[in-house]
Amino acid sequence: MGLIHPAAADGFASNADDYERTRPGYPAAAVAHLAKVLGLGPGVTVVDVAAGTGKLTRPLLGTGADVIAVEPVAEMRTVLSRALPGTDVREGTAEHLPVDDASCDAIAVAQAFHWFDGAVALREFARVLRPGGGLAVVYNHRDRAVPWLAAVNRLVEVHRLGTPQQWDGRWREAFTADGLFTALEDAAFDNPQLLTPDELVGRIRSMSYVGALPAPEQAQLLDDVAHLVATHPETAGCAALTIPQRTVVSTCRRR
Repeated sequence: MGLIHPAAADGFASNADDYERTRPGYPAAAVAHLAKVLGLGPGVTVVDVAAGTGKLTRPLLGTGADVIAVEPVAEMRTVLSRALPGTDVREGTAEHLPVDDASCDAIAVAQAFHWFDGAVALREFARVLRPGGGLAVVYNHRDRAVPWLAAVNRLVEVHRLGTPQQWDGRWREAFTADGLFTALEDAAFDNPQLLTPDELVGRIRSMSYVGALPAPEQAQLLDDVAHLVATHPETAGCAALTIPQRTVVSTCRRR
């Protein structure tokens, strides 16, 4: 199995329950678009790569397709299997998929491509996909311009220290370099998330590099986030917080 970034291995292992409880899912319109482009339905096999706790696995199963969920972190697989008993869950990475050559019709990756060695992962995707098979990369993007969220981000990102992240779009570079897949086509869908202040703290704790922090440093950061939300003019006294967010579905096909 391929190497897992230490922040992902440690952070997600320690906070799988927070991830399941506080991370957003995907809007019906985004799932419908993905299913249409990938041609999902009965008799179709789709691999959910880096499936995590199954946030995308659930709606993929809802299409009637045969779903193989591949996830490298044992704690995440445990939560996924508990939530979706009977699902085909396999240990593996994007760079070393436990899937036979040319055995699947589609691949979906949610909130994860930035962790991969993009060039190696795309070669592996091309190996397991049948000719013309579809690939979807899905990301939830918070509106980083909202003042209170921007303030939270400033507290949190001090601790990122070079950990891979989706915001800079560097994950896309692999698609322009290899020629194995057609150009990415994007579609965006509104996906606001409603959280209590405590759930927001849990969502922050579910972030890879936050989960991997030493306990005292993590506790201080989470206290600072809770204090900010309790005192910021936009959020003070709010029992529920709305995180403006869009889901972007980027699709392409194996050449």
